[in-house]
Amino acid sequence: MYRLRFRSWTLLLLSTLLPMAAEAQLQLTPFSILEERQRGENHFTQGLYFDGQRWWESSGLYRRSWLAEYTDPSAKPVRRKWLPRKLFAEGLTVHGDKLYLLTYKAGEAHVYRTSDLQHLEVHNYSGEGWGLTSDGTHLIMSNGSGELTFRNPDTFKVVRHLKVHGGGEQWSNLNELEFAKGLIWANIWQDNRIIAIDPEDGQVRGGIDLQRLNPDMRNHPDTVANGIAWDKAKNGLWVTGKYWKQLYLIRPQGLGFKKKAPSEVNANNQ
Repeated sequence: MYRLRFRSWTLLLLSTLLPMAAEAQLQLTPFSILEERQRGENHFTQGLYFDGQRWWESSGLYRRSWLAEYTDPSAKPVRRKWLPRKLFAEGLTVHGDKLYLLTYKAGEAHVYRTSDLQHLEVHNYSGEGWGLTSDGTHLIMSNGSGELTFRNPDTFKVVRHLKVHGGGEQWSNLNELEFAKGLIWANIWQDNRIIAIDPEDGQVRGGIDLQRLNPDMRNHPDTVANGIAWDKAKNGLWVTGKYWKQLYLIRPQGLGFKKKAPSEVNANNQ
């Protein structure tokens, strides 16, 4: 009887541990580099968005925060708005014809008209603001923890919370966000990895490691990867970082993105 009970407990324990072991390590997806663009070194990038023709970027720090619109990120901005000295700009996204910009500790989400960056309104929220994206229905926000909030774009009220989990890690410091290929892509503060999150259950489906990129950046502790923008036409993700002088267009070889075509493989090998 004792042996049977011991065997049953052993089988139960193994059935519990085996799935945990199977997801013990984050699965990293390789990527190809499609393009590289130069820019200035004064970008403390917090948010990045590309609609296929125009770019919007937010740069942080107190007394130096700005929001800018570009047609070419290598050139001077078409428009730039400096924020009040007391505000620290954070993540941004575009939803419909409006641009939403978070602030770090002020608890203010500022709304602008995309056509001319005319300031429209302010929504208040509790806690810190880090990253922001849109799935076409809701705004999705990070606050530096391992939890995301889905918000109503009209009122900015919380619709639901999403706990990020999986990949064998306890996730925190989720930062800049981008919604692409049905997944939420998230920078992690002070980490080279970007993780891809299922918006339904919060499961981390995989990630990419930007360690192989070699941006020409100054020696500063804040020169970390931050900034993701989906380029639908070119089927890739633009990535950059704080004080990075480069923007890179990369294409993950999985996670909803098609793998490299044979012509691309041959071109990269020449």
